[in-house]
Amino acid sequence: MSKEAVEPAQATPHPRVARTPEDAGDAGYSKDLKARHVNMIAIGGAIGTGLFLGAGGRLHNAGPALALAYLVCGVFAFFVVRALGELVLYRPSSGSFVSYAREFLGEKGAYVAGWMYFLNWSTTGIADITAIALYTHYWSMFTSIPQWVLALIALAVVLAVNLISVKIFGEMEFWFAIIKVATLVGFMLIGIFLLATRHDVGGSKPGLDVITGNGGVFPHGLMPVVLVMQGVIFAYAALELVGVAAGETAAPEKVVPRAVNSIMWRVALFYVGSVVLLALLLPGSVYSADQSPFVTVLSRIGVPAAGDVMNLVVLTAAMSSLNSGLYSTGRILRSMATAGSAPKFTARMNRSQVPYGGILLTCAVCVLGVGLNYLVPSQAFEIVLNVASLGIISTWVIIMVCHLVFVRRARAGLVTRPHFQLRFSPVTEIATVVFLLVCLGMMWNDAEVGRKTLLLIPVIAVMLVAGWFGVRRRVAHTTGQEPAEPAR
Repeated sequence: MSKEAVEPAQATPHPRVARTPEDAGDAGYSKDLKARHVNMIAIGGAIGTGLFLGAGGRLHNAGPALALAYLVCGVFAFFVVRALGELVLYRPSSGSFVSYAREFLGEKGAYVAGWMYFLNWSTTGIADITAIALYTHYWSMFTSIPQWVLALIALAVVLAVNLISVKIFGEMEFWFAIIKVATLVGFMLIGIFLLATRHDVGGSKPGLDVITGNGGVFPHGLMPVVLVMQGVIFAYAALELVGVAAGETAAPEKVVPRAVNSIMWRVALFYVGSVVLLALLLPGSVYSADQSPFVTVLSRIGVPAAGDVMNLVVLTAAMSSLNSGLYSTGRILRSMATAGSAPKFTARMNRSQVPYGGILLTCAVCVLGVGLNYLVPSQAFEIVLNVASLGIISTWVIIMVCHLVFVRRARAGLVTRPHFQLRFSPVTEIATVVFLLVCLGMMWNDAEVGRKTLLLIPVIAVMLVAGWFGVRRRVAHTTGQEPAEPAR
């Protein structure tokens, strides 16, 4: 890696550089997040239930080629975070990509970016509390408690943590990430030992023979690998949290480049490495969507309480995701509220400098999820997970479009790019946007859920348009001018 890739942004004066606009939503925050918090938030964003639980069903459908799917999606996820990292060093903001959308795409762009991100995390929050309730039911002592009650308790606990202070949030995420990383490292060491000693795993010897003797790398052809891409993209959701967290750290110019650059090797090690190990230990047909692939392996070699340990880890991952969702939407909504495109109360902060208004609004939607758990407990998870995927793909597309406009303005001499840059613009941004849209389109092949999810896009579009007409006067009044049009 070149020295230029990690060098902090330099505040080099430029005769044609305009004054960097400030986001009113950034005022009032503490800078209590430390480097270790941001680094672990980056790790936590890259490791979640998509790996601990979701990899089982995907291995069953796609086989060992799932590792290739994780690698390809990981590369494009890295491009997105790298682009966001460059924008963060240009101007750190707790409003993150919403603040950048406001500057480079106008108020309409910020409005769409913010509410689609809210859609993502509010529905993901419903998925998280549903998952927490399901994982808790794994233990017999909790089976008599209704699923919706467990979901409500989980939401209350994480809400309390978020409202206390950003430092408590950072500490919670730090330890959540430690648990996830320690578990993965422990499993990988066990897997490497099993491979090196050719120890029996479920009646067969691990190694390349497990792959070659069960249909090869593509046991079901290429199409199943292509179809899992959309789910894999969702597994990487939350990587953009690095950009939001940068607004509450004292030295983003030092912390952000390290956190962003480390994401690529973490993806290669934890996602690709874990899937390769899993594929070498057992045939893909042995894994299932109903059980963590790590539990499948450990139970085959007689590890006691493997299910209990992994269930606790997956529970931790879901709590971490819910924690991050409340944190990020609180900041994003406050940035929008100061511009008039979100309800005024979402701009309010408590004495601990936490934007509690936005956090409570996200919780209100999650409470609807508690009702969903009451009405259709068996379908709640799948319903909201697919809606959330629309939000994360749109958010990533907006980040790349913002970066395109930013680079164009930098070439015109209107802004200065930091030394920490996304390379090969505009090819990188265009390729990433095309890839994300293709992944979105592939949902049409899933007639059961994916196709119905895509049919929601016109409904969401109508709601966004109607909402804009409802807030545009307030936006114009708040900003003191007509809402800015997107850059041409």
